[in-house]
Amino acid sequence: MCGEPFTGAYSCMTNKEFIEALWLKHRKVEPFPPTALITRFVTKLLLLLFPEQSKTRFENTDDLKLALNILQQELSDILQPIQPLLIAPVEKISESYFEQLPHVYHLLTSDVEAIVNGDPAATSEFEVIRTYPGFYAIAMYRLAHVLHRLHVPVIPRIITEYSHSKTGIDIHPGATIGSHFFIDHGTGIVIGETAIIGKNVKLYQGVTLGALSVEKALASTKRHPTIEDNVVIYSGATILGGETIIGHDSIIGGNVWLTSSVAPHSKVYHQAQIKIFDKQ
Repeated sequence: MCGEPFTGAYSCMTNKEFIEALWLKHRKVEPFPPTALITRFVTKLLLLLFPEQSKTRFENTDDLKLALNILQQELSDILQPIQPLLIAPVEKISESYFEQLPHVYHLLTSDVEAIVNGDPAATSEFEVIRTYPGFYAIAMYRLAHVLHRLHVPVIPRIITEYSHSKTGIDIHPGATIGSHFFIDHGTGIVIGETAIIGKNVKLYQGVTLGALSVEKALASTKRHPTIEDNVVIYSGATILGGETIIGHDSIIGGNVWLTSSVAPHSKVYHQAQIKIFDKQ
């Protein structure tokens, strides 16, 4: 109602004024590819890279190459409406993206290897690829990260948020993550935009690699921590700040809260006081 606290610009409009204002907003919004089109593309690409998730089989390498070419053209078609926002022609970006697929695939196979070797419950690569939400989230992140590095706006975030909605794992496409990355269980993990994660790092559920409270003007600075090689971070740990570095070969225990760096080979644990009362 007009005159009430917290009323916004639209709260006192007549219905006609509201429709006109909404129509003007519709006119101002630039064309952008539908989310469903983007997620369908990246899903098809993931199925092509990992047939463990797909029923499609190719008779020969020519058929496989044709399928890749079709997906490359699909990416060009997706990018076409936002050509003015891109730093290169859509065909060039699409070509560069697919040229980097072998490297992405190499990283993803290393992630599968890390999960199989590090999780006693994992019985095979097939099981990891087909069922593990951690692998799915990592795969979507790696496919989105290439687009992010090619300066494609918004689309990488759509891909990782789609994965977030399916897995409960929130990885910003701008994060930098090394090979042999292992997410165990994964629900509630948050990895911020400027986080840097080295090789052979293992995260359990509920880990946050986040930012300390910063002003909007500092958005372009490094706000999230650096995790060096061979680090294990157990469930519920929160590590904050762009200057925070977790040294290599460290172990961060569950529910630890860190806003400062720790040296290599450190073991950091949270000591909780637990009391059990006997009913008698």
